[in-house]
Amino acid sequence: MNIKSQNLIKVGSIEVLVWRKDVKNLHLNVLPPDGGVRVTAPIHLNDDAVKTFIAIRLPWVKKHQQAFRNQSRQTLREYVSGESHYFFGNRYILEVVEKNEKPCVYIKNKKKIVLVCRPGSSKEKKREIILSWYRQNLSCVLQKYILKWERILNVHAKSWRIRRMKTKWGSCNPIKRTVNFNLELAKYSEACIEYAIVHELLHLIERNHNDKFKKLMDQHYPKWRQLRYELNQVILADFQDY
Repeated sequence: MNIKSQNLIKVGSIEVLVWRKDVKNLHLNVLPPDGGVRVTAPIHLNDDAVKTFIAIRLPWVKKHQQAFRNQSRQTLREYVSGESHYFFGNRYILEVVEKNEKPCVYIKNKKKIVLVCRPGSSKEKKREIILSWYRQNLSCVLQKYILKWERILNVHAKSWRIRRMKTKWGSCNPIKRTVNFNLELAKYSEACIEYAIVHELLHLIERNHNDKFKKLMDQHYPKWRQLRYELNQVILADFQDY
């Protein structure tokens, strides 16, 4: 991502994550699923200038945050065309296509998730197809970054797996040297997924969330606090559909 620095600032009651990169203009984003605010800013721009930029756009920010809050009250997806679904940090519109062929899921025009299923498929069947697609794609990303960070940290997990978890992004058993990751991570950026991997693998070195653990995180993955902030915008137990 070529992020040079990042920090949190507050504009009124809104907490904003600021990424400074080699860019010419400011870019403002209200992030799923709970309306977290992120600004990408030129390296030379100070916090006061960023705050002014956001303050002018507060009505727009609050409008989009309210839209996310309204959507988050939907406890269950219906798996019908027009729904919003998230995949690796991006929002897509679901398009359901019923055909007498093998079910599949794919991205179309960088805007839609297309779910191909047999005519008359139940909501449960559509959900099963989507979850399987999430699992396959998340598995590929996990494998890539687990291999990378096992080499960097000089650790080895005997096994890892993807699970549906209500309150955690991941878990580690240092004695058995096994690691689990939440299927919900498939909705988030690769940077967030990588953070979760580093976090769990470091528990093979230090099992507790103490000062030693935090120092290891600072040493190996300095941007971990900002990524944790992004992930913590959502209460996992509210997502009963995944």
